[in-house]
Amino acid sequence: MAREIVILGSTGSIGRQALQVVEEFPDRFKVRGLAAGRNWRLLLEQTVCFRPAAVALMAEEDARQLTGALPRGVRPEVYWGAGGMERLAAMEGADTVLTAVTGAAGLKPTLTAIEAGKDIALANKETLVAAGEIVVERAGKRGVRLLPVDSEHSAIWQCLDGRAGVRRIVLTASGGPFRRYSREALAAVTPEAALDHPTWRMGPKITVDSATLMNKGLEVIEAHWLFGVDYDNIKVLVHPQSVVHGMVEFADGSVLAGLGITDMRLPILYALSYPERLENALPRLDLVGVGPLTFEDPDMERFPCLRLALLAGRTGGTMPAVLNAANEVAVAAFLNGRISFTGIPAVIERVLAIHSVTKKPDLDKIISADAWARNSAEEIIKEWKGS
Repeated sequence: MAREIVILGSTGSIGRQALQVVEEFPDRFKVRGLAAGRNWRLLLEQTVCFRPAAVALMAEEDARQLTGALPRGVRPEVYWGAGGMERLAAMEGADTVLTAVTGAAGLKPTLTAIEAGKDIALANKETLVAAGEIVVERAGKRGVRLLPVDSEHSAIWQCLDGRAGVRRIVLTASGGPFRRYSREALAAVTPEAALDHPTWRMGPKITVDSATLMNKGLEVIEAHWLFGVDYDNIKVLVHPQSVVHGMVEFADGSVLAGLGITDMRLPILYALSYPERLENALPRLDLVGVGPLTFEDPDMERFPCLRLALLAGRTGGTMPAVLNAANEVAVAAFLNGRISFTGIPAVIERVLAIHSVTKKPDLDKIISADAWARNSAEEIIKEWKGS
């Protein structure tokens, strides 16, 4: 029987690649629902191709455009707004919800899907960054599986595979395009240069996060919640070749590593088909062709976003949600030319410094902290004199 899936963020990079996986395995996966942001034209193409029972867009205007453009015989339920995405997250008949939306917007629909008893294929790390304790606790109570989609977490998940005696886990980072830049050169980085990632093709926000190493910091927080590992036992290594995606070191000193090509369809497929492994048409890893594999410690002086993320994770409470929200605002400001590349960590650090942490927040407190951080970051950027 085909596994029925809902994809939240179907027009983004992960969503599009997930639909390629579905296309390759039509007898194993069926699309139950698709949700997108504002790209109604691409959602229209996806709807005609995959015939979901329901779709959703963020704006009512886009939903009406989509409805008017649907061909005869294709009539899904059409929703809009945050409520529309949550309705898809709880759709009857769906087995798995792939959360591939960007940023904190993924939190509420993920929690809605958990309450509805859906397994979560998690490609939205910000959900666990902002509210990891709440998400993990609710998933446990509902017996819902959190299935990692990030390549690093998928590699660690596969290395663990029920094994005991874990000493630490290792997340690898490509280091982005600027790992050899001086501080002076980093200050002059343009958005165009930041979006030119050396090994991965991703959306703009995550590409900038990779360049600042914030993405790796967010992944450390995500790994803490996914695998129940203390921050002191999570290590980040820069690995420019992006062949080793994650490693697990065990108490006896042995290390298992997850290797693979730089193609997100591989971890997407594993998350959607787990516990099976399906033969597929993706290229195979050519170890001879990739050449030497190198590793180095990250430079947290030149790339302070990683340091700030580790600080926020260890502090806990509302601090990770504040970190994430401030980062989203700062990255958007950089992409719009309002602050420099080095202004991103500077804005985040100032927001973290003035935040009064709530140690055991409920969901309302987390949402309030998120809103406060966005407003604070905007105020800091408005008064910005240069970075």
